[in-house]
Amino acid sequence: MTPGLRRQRALAEYTLAAMARRRGKNIGLVAVYAAVVFFVASAMLFSAALRREAAIVLSEAPELVVQNLLMGRHELMPGAAVETLAGIRGVAGAQGRLWGYFYDRVNGANYTLMVPFDPALIPPAGAAIFGEAIPRTRDHPWLGAPLFLSRHPGDLVRFNAAGQLTAAQGLVSSDLILIGEADFRAFFGLPPEVYTDIAVTIRNPREIDTIVQKAEALLPDARFVTRDEILRTYQKIFSWREGILVALAGASILAFAIFAAEKASGLSADEAREIGILKAIGWDMRDVIAMKLWEGGLVSVGAFLAGTVAAYLHVFAFGAALFAPVLKGWSVIYPDFPLAPEIDGIEMTALFFLTVLPYLAATLVPIWRIASADPDQVMR
Repeated sequence: MTPGLRRQRALAEYTLAAMARRRGKNIGLVAVYAAVVFFVASAMLFSAALRREAAIVLSEAPELVVQNLLMGRHELMPGAAVETLAGIRGVAGAQGRLWGYFYDRVNGANYTLMVPFDPALIPPAGAAIFGEAIPRTRDHPWLGAPLFLSRHPGDLVRFNAAGQLTAAQGLVSSDLILIGEADFRAFFGLPPEVYTDIAVTIRNPREIDTIVQKAEALLPDARFVTRDEILRTYQKIFSWREGILVALAGASILAFAIFAAEKASGLSADEAREIGILKAIGWDMRDVIAMKLWEGGLVSVGAFLAGTVAAYLHVFAFGAALFAPVLKGWSVIYPDFPLAPEIDGIEMTALFFLTVLPYLAATLVPIWRIASADPDQVMR
């Protein structure tokens, strides 16, 4: 071992021993420090995981969705538009979609009713496949219990249980009810040959802009939404909600900033006396500064690691119970689905520099002032 490494090892051992003598103060400091890191890191990790889930889910979405507009509002799409879009060169297929919202007055939840494209998911007449959260909101057992929906007083429509979607699909299916086309049109009173919108599949994704230009000339009153635009919208929504939580953490961050400023204002009498004794027995200024940097590094890095690990467990092991209602965004039906671990390296690096470096910098000012003074004056 080189002399430099031996010197640093000796400084680290002395710093650990000195911190152990003030274990109560240091434990309290690390706990508060780690709590601030935990709050912000939890929001960052949870938001990053949701953005990743949204990207995976939308990877199977159609490249282009076409909606009809009337006076700037979403209107039903005529069936003739399906053939018009399918005839554009470069379009692999166009299919009308049937989906809509229903407000359940029993529990105040909004359901999404939809006719699936996959024939294997189309239930028999009078039956439905439910998202995993719907039985929970209705407080009735599963499987086999029918679902009754009331469109207006005196009206009651029964849907027999034909299956349940898995929790792994919960990000997009918790409030989903899959029914057949005839049941959908009867429930909402829709005439034949009209659709909610049209899903367009494109052979070459690089030709989306060209196909949109051709479609706009054929359907001037329609709105064209690409898959990339939907993904960007989801990313912005989750980032915005993450920002809300980080803003709410402002009080904690402010308190920590005040603490760091107080730390820079000076040392306790015991710490100053200890530094004076060390200088009197032969330590130079570099040794004292290095020792205190070791102390600040152990406190700040230890608190950062403790807060980050606690945030990781909170989000990916315990479902982010503190922040899930805010970031998931459902008012009544909260999806219950496992999150795959996802860490945004840039965000975590920024968090490290914003929490560790200011504390280290705050320790240098008082240490340099004390370490450069006369030992006798310091001890007095």
